[in-house]
Amino acid sequence: MLFLALVSPLLVLARAWRPSAPYHGWRFAALVVLAVTAVAWFLWPGVSGYVGGAAWFLLLFLPTIALRKITQLAAQGDYESAGRLGAVIQMLHPTAELREQIRLFRNLKSNAKRSRASSSVPPDYDRATSPRRSQLRSAPAVLVLILVNVLAFLFEIFRGGWNDPEVLHRIGAVEPDAVVAQGEYWRLFTALFLHAGFLHLAFNLFALYVLGPPLERSIGTIRFLACYLISGLASSAGVVALTEVGLVQVGQLIGASGCILGVVGASAGLLLRHRHAPFAKQRLANIGLIVAIQIAFDLSTPQVSMAAHMCGLVAGFFLGLLLAPRAAAGGDDAGWSY
Repeated sequence: MLFLALVSPLLVLARAWRPSAPYHGWRFAALVVLAVTAVAWFLWPGVSGYVGGAAWFLLLFLPTIALRKITQLAAQGDYESAGRLGAVIQMLHPTAELREQIRLFRNLKSNAKRSRASSSVPPDYDRATSPRRSQLRSAPAVLVLILVNVLAFLFEIFRGGWNDPEVLHRIGAVEPDAVVAQGEYWRLFTALFLHAGFLHLAFNLFALYVLGPPLERSIGTIRFLACYLISGLASSAGVVALTEVGLVQVGQLIGASGCILGVVGASAGLLLRHRHAPFAKQRLANIGLIVAIQIAFDLSTPQVSMAAHMCGLVAGFFLGLLLAPRAAAGGDDAGWSY
């Protein structure tokens, strides 16, 4: 949480400080998050990560999600809902740009009402005929994986808790000695659905929710599931192999991070193969930034396995090079939604 509260605002400042960058209000929000985190570090170092993380969630994360939703609502012609959401988020993100957007939505809403009044088309026709599928409804594999991970975590709690190494051993954590010496290869799979606490689970599921649907819509549900699981298995197997040759030392390994880094790698491989698609280079740069942040986090956090993350990332990348976007009914590529 402390890492997130420090790195995320610095990245926002690096992007928002350019003269041509929109939403200059992000500068102020990022500086407030950094200031709150710094004060918490000096006054309450034991909980500074939680305090800074809460500030990040309220001032950077929620406005980001809300602004994305506002854009989707406006694209669907639902200016009333976009304006209402903008008015709410303005309390956390009071910028001149957002105020101008809210005024624009009000004008567009008035114009839409006048055009409907003079038209013979039923008022709800556009809304009824336009697809308004949610993020998860258009990505069934992501939804299933989230539910399976939650159920597995509840099973951990039922069996005695996520902090007990003996419990984790019994229910399937990866242990190199058990895998190699005792032939318990099933652990390579079961460990992908176990987590070491609520925060571990929450961060992984949030990453899956954000990064998974675009890739699933691009390549299809079956291939997405295959990519997710193969990357996870490569992550577990890679750590076991590296432990056996003495390059890393791992006692127990659990978590879906290898699978999720595989999703990141597959997205990178897919975009690299189809780098001439619209915005492909920009999205590749964003993925590069995600990988850089992950590496920095791994290097600064001894409890995580950088080897597992990188094995999953590399496996996903090579799978992405083999994938092609799913074709739409009309023959165009449907995959370039991310």
